[in-house]
Amino acid sequence: MFRYYLIIAVQGYCLYHIYKNNKPYYWYFIVFVIPVIGPIIYFITNIYSKRDADKIQNEITSIINPTKKIRDLEKTLEFSDSYTNRIALADAYVENGDMPNAIVNYKYTLKDSDQNDLYTRQQLILCYFQLKDYKGVIEHAETISYRSEFLGSKQQFCYGLALKELGKLDQAEIQLKQIDRPYSNYNERLELAKFYLENQRQSEGIELLKEILSESQHMTKHNRRVYRDTIKEVERLIKSS
Repeated sequence: MFRYYLIIAVQGYCLYHIYKNNKPYYWYFIVFVIPVIGPIIYFITNIYSKRDADKIQNEITSIINPTKKIRDLEKTLEFSDSYTNRIALADAYVENGDMPNAIVNYKYTLKDSDQNDLYTRQQLILCYFQLKDYKGVIEHAETISYRSEFLGSKQQFCYGLALKELGKLDQAEIQLKQIDRPYSNYNERLELAKFYLENQRQSEGIELLKEILSESQHMTKHNRRVYRDTIKEVERLIKSS
């Protein structure tokens, strides 16, 4: 049984690696259709090196047993309760989708006033947003909103949406418009267009949707694949408006 899960994990990792690194399409066929030999061939020719062996092994182990990494990090934290170790544990909870425990550990690091709190605040914003705790999003966003790293970031986008959800529309627009940058941030700009449409600002919403659609014509094949659903939603909104 373990061998079966190991084969599936290696195959899944190879398919992910192919997608992430934009490898030729024939590798999908080789890895998927030849379940054992295909992944081995791809693994040896495209991934494996002695330097990366430990990293790859850990990633495969995480796929098979996602809680092992957390248990190992908890033991490390018991031995040495440092800022670095606690951040690593909080990050692992995020990877495992456990936002409440991630928040507990991120907030604990804020007690250490000698550390730069930027990364912790950034992560807390994302965690609270996942939990739809919009007050939590706003609380931590406002502590770093003056920093250059915040401008145009995913955290600023979450801040804008949190303000929108709490009915603070004027403030929400100010934040969301910071994400409106040509040839980037397509998902975020789609949400801004929806914001306009939901607030009876049809012309602004349609104009932004048309800009996104026009820009999509110049996307690389990789980006067209990544933003396929976004483009479809843009086209649907334009047709229905």
